[in-house]
Amino acid sequence: MTTKTPTAPAQTWKQLVLLAVLGTAACVGLSLALNYLLLFSDSLTPFGRGAVTAIVVPIVIGLPLFALIGWQQSEIRRYRQELTRSGTYDQLTGCLNGKVFTSMVDRRAQRPAGPRSGAFLVIHPEHLASINLRFGLEWGDEALRLIASAIRSAVRKDDLIGRLGTSMFGVFLPGASEEDAKDIGERIRGTVGEIYFAPKGDKDVLAIKVGGVIFERELDFEDMFRFAEEGMAEALDESGLRLSHVTN
Repeated sequence: MTTKTPTAPAQTWKQLVLLAVLGTAACVGLSLALNYLLLFSDSLTPFGRGAVTAIVVPIVIGLPLFALIGWQQSEIRRYRQELTRSGTYDQLTGCLNGKVFTSMVDRRAQRPAGPRSGAFLVIHPEHLASINLRFGLEWGDEALRLIASAIRSAVRKDDLIGRLGTSMFGVFLPGASEEDAKDIGERIRGTVGEIYFAPKGDKDVLAIKVGGVIFERELDFEDMFRFAEEGMAEALDESGLRLSHVTN
């Protein structure tokens, strides 16, 4: 014969009812005790006793209760913000996660107003597998964090940065010209190259490859990514940056 244990909702309701009953009983007990003590005070009139009770009881009960409610609401807001952030941003790099990044790029492409031209960059860290093998995965993660920080410092305010896959970043540059895209790509490469990276005391150099696409009318994410990857696959010019053009 098996015994059923109360479900979580049943236990929750039981706790709520118990708390409500005990809390109400405590409030009634406090009010009765205060009124009983005031009966022995000859210096107070009946109105004075009632006034003391009316003031003291709400303060004793209400102050800690509303303070607790306020603190719990603050904690709920904090948990919601953390939940929203964890569902929006990549925990390792702080960039938009791949799903959110893709969705935001597609929504911008479908909006009726705003700039229709722009650029899309794909950034591949180089030697990341070698760093993982020589120094361990934690140093590979540190390299990704440093590269992500360098990308954020090099882009414009309204540009979008996302982590695509394990070791790839995407940068969406709405309204960017070819000159803008090249300047941002070079700035990212230069900033990454200047990073001091010395895992286990051994100085190493971080480097990236940048491919991208320039478009006159915004494409959906899949098309932009494909053109940018094709540019990456082609032979890079001397600057290490390759941009392809799409006229549509």
